[in-house]
Amino acid sequence: MDNIRNFSIIAHIDHGKSTLADRLIQFTGVSNERTFKDQILDNMDIERERGITIKSQAVALPYRALDGKEYTLNLIDTPGHVDFSYEVSRSLASCEGVLLLIDAAQGVQAQTLANLYLAMEHSLEVIPVINKIDLPSADVERVLEQIDAELGLDPDTHLKCSAKEGTGIEEILEAIVERIPPPKGSTEAPLAALIFDAQYDSYRGTVIHCRVFDGTVKSGDIIRFMYNNSTYKVEEVGHFLLLRQKRESLSAGEVGYIIAGVKTVSDVRTGDTITLNERPCSVPLPGFKEIKPVVFASIYPIASDDYEDLASSLEKYTLNDASFVYQKDSSVALGQGFRCGFLGLLHLEIVQERLEREYDLSIILSVPSVRFRFTLRDGSLIEVDNPAHYPDPSSIQESEEPYIRAAMMLPERYLGAVMKLCMDKRGVNSTLNYPAPGRAELTYEMPLAEVIYDFYDRFKSVTQGYGSFDYDLIDYRLSNLVLLDILVNGEKVDALSQIVHRERARARGLQACERLKEEIPRQMFKIAIQAAIGGEIIARTTVNAFRKDVIAKCYGGDISRKRKLLEKQKKGKKRMKMIGSVSIPQSAFLAVLKSDGD
Repeated sequence: MDNIRNFSIIAHIDHGKSTLADRLIQFTGVSNERTFKDQILDNMDIERERGITIKSQAVALPYRALDGKEYTLNLIDTPGHVDFSYEVSRSLASCEGVLLLIDAAQGVQAQTLANLYLAMEHSLEVIPVINKIDLPSADVERVLEQIDAELGLDPDTHLKCSAKEGTGIEEILEAIVERIPPPKGSTEAPLAALIFDAQYDSYRGTVIHCRVFDGTVKSGDIIRFMYNNSTYKVEEVGHFLLLRQKRESLSAGEVGYIIAGVKTVSDVRTGDTITLNERPCSVPLPGFKEIKPVVFASIYPIASDDYEDLASSLEKYTLNDASFVYQKDSSVALGQGFRCGFLGLLHLEIVQERLEREYDLSIILSVPSVRFRFTLRDGSLIEVDNPAHYPDPSSIQESEEPYIRAAMMLPERYLGAVMKLCMDKRGVNSTLNYPAPGRAELTYEMPLAEVIYDFYDRFKSVTQGYGSFDYDLIDYRLSNLVLLDILVNGEKVDALSQIVHRERARARGLQACERLKEEIPRQMFKIAIQAAIGGEIIARTTVNAFRKDVIAKCYGGDISRKRKLLEKQKKGKKRMKMIGSVSIPQSAFLAVLKSDGD
């Protein structure tokens, strides 16, 4: 155990975590030139396309230190985006130390601070590493001041590197060996292993990713999951060396995988403790904090026959993404589906894309919403995250919506545009600091419902990608909330209903009507698309009818003949409108979700 080091790399998005992981893997010889590719730990197509890490990946790096000893360095790579902070907390629970990566050009950002606090909560050894020192815009002295003033770390302990050029990599590996403590635990104690991730393999069942804190596990052992007391026989254990590599056993302090023929996906829970059935440990390991989703949306299959496929795919997906929660739901317009909880709008996008790619599903999402609170006249308090469960307006005494504290770091030149954006989103109680010349730190309290709609995209646009954004929930505040219904040809479309602030209702309703007008095909009769609050229509557009030229056969002759034919057509259209139904295409639901900036 003295020769094992478990560490993680944490940083703000785009500060070079994946590139540094690539260099460490190359330096330790895990990957040769033939098998190497950039972002080698990002094994999903979507991660490569977007240039972001979504899933934390583990890899064991064999390293011969300058003292001549052989070490095993277990790297658990982490995402940087705020929506995946839960992945980071799970990785940190399996480590003894972290490399805190800071971009030499951009300096300390919002998520750098948030991830540092996470590491401190787990009492981990923190090694500050300044990356991208090869850039012409690199300002190492300014970053050292920020490490001291903003992070409260000793700047003398920092390391400098360029992950792209490969400079400073050996110094980082030596610092990991010298400064990160070896894992504690006993190989003689009863087995206690923490599940920090899992994935479903159609041939082998569930592959469990775990960190062993005490004891030893080997193939042939009967293991027990402490959450639900289900038992399984271990078929294979091993390490992650890019690909799974089989081993005789996994002992205290090691990170690896266990395959035990687990076909019942629901038996495996991230954060659960694995122990031996014959000699169990007395108490489970402290798992991860219970995650609370902040954005809710319903997922429906485009073809109702695919409902069972969607249900089994969601069950397998939750193995690999423990922050995703769902329950059954149904809609008059879209049929059977699931109400899902997400950590943010990027998380929602990623879940949608992964379900479509990895499980070959065609799905549709309802309008995202947050969890609102309503106090009724009888004194009861209810929480509503689905517009379908909005209470009777006459029974509501007061309504509340969640507020967040948004921390933004940005170049000073974009300050005016960002402040205007925050004011548009009902932001209040702003504070402004200048942590360094030319950089501003802006804090606003804003309703979460405004932020999930299109705030992040617009923030990135107005700061031209240089701004960073992080938020945390603070409390619920009184707000004037109403239910906005969309009616097509007089029929309410429940999948498009939204709970909105009364001030925003008209703009939101008009936008939804305009989008639907573009998507709904024309009929032989006029189609009214309306937005309503209760019985009050607040916005309307009309899809004009096709006009059949009934007077084409009349050339010349009396005008009364033409008028008679037009009157007959008008009667027919009126009757058609009474009995005609409008089918809304799937693209119309997706169009309503898009913001004005798209």
